[in-house]
Amino acid sequence: MSLTEFPAGAHSQLHGASLTKVTMPALSERKRQAKPISALTAYDYATARLADEAGIDLVLVGDSLAMVVLGHENTLAITVDEMLHHTRAVRRAVRRALVVADMPFGSYHGSVAEGVANAVRFVKDAGAEAVKIEGPRFELAHALTEAEIPVVGHLGLTPQSVHRMGGYRVQARTAEAVRRLQAEALALAEAGAGVIVLEGVPREAAAEITAGLPVPTIGIGAGPGCDGQILVFHDLVGLTFAPPAKFVRRYADAGALIRSAIAQYREEVENRAFPSDEESYHLPAAERQALKTAQQARALRKA
Repeated sequence: MSLTEFPAGAHSQLHGASLTKVTMPALSERKRQAKPISALTAYDYATARLADEAGIDLVLVGDSLAMVVLGHENTLAITVDEMLHHTRAVRRAVRRALVVADMPFGSYHGSVAEGVANAVRFVKDAGAEAVKIEGPRFELAHALTEAEIPVVGHLGLTPQSVHRMGGYRVQARTAEAVRRLQAEALALAEAGAGVIVLEGVPREAAAEITAGLPVPTIGIGAGPGCDGQILVFHDLVGLTFAPPAKFVRRYADAGALIRSAIAQYREEVENRAFPSDEESYHLPAAERQALKTAQQARALRKA
């Protein structure tokens, strides 16, 4: 495996996690050893650092930030420059996890050369260690691999194809469709993809595809038979406003916690309970006395 040791003292708050840098070859080794891979999206320094310190193996700067951070209805509106901006922030935070950047819609849907050029920006300018592309784009996966850019594939329910699919619908629901998806996954791996995300497919289909692939699969809405799992950070901690998808398990209700904290802050400001004397800065005693004397003098002159 190609493993790089941590810099001394970096991210000392990791809770029992390995201090060995996660790489694409390391993820393949995890599959061989049947050790599940944990993955999570992150879009800024704070959330990426928390994910990294918690020992997450793969941090994806997902184009889902278009929806959960920027408020768009789907992922299609996000731009390359916006994705680069957020990837840089995540890269500054992460020491252990593999940082993967989503290639946004339109950044690789034209020529292969254009796709490679945009991928180079994510690696060279933003510090991504791999890029993720949606769909069975075998020629692009091969070209990226030839350009020394690790590739994460994404098959099944591909959000950038929302209009073609007619919405966010579970895919591969027949035996024939499973065989097609299985063939696509194998071809994508042979083209160079080192990891493949399977989204929105029946658990039986995902397990069958995973068993026949030489590279790890990361599932989201694909059941427990994948080599790893990924969730959107905001879904995991309850920071989304729509009802969660069937496959989402909320591990915390950060939305309620934050809303309550903000409401308490507002109330204390309105009641002049914040800031307190202890939370305020003070002049030295001599300067306070001088200020008081000056105020008294002004009051006498006005009288």
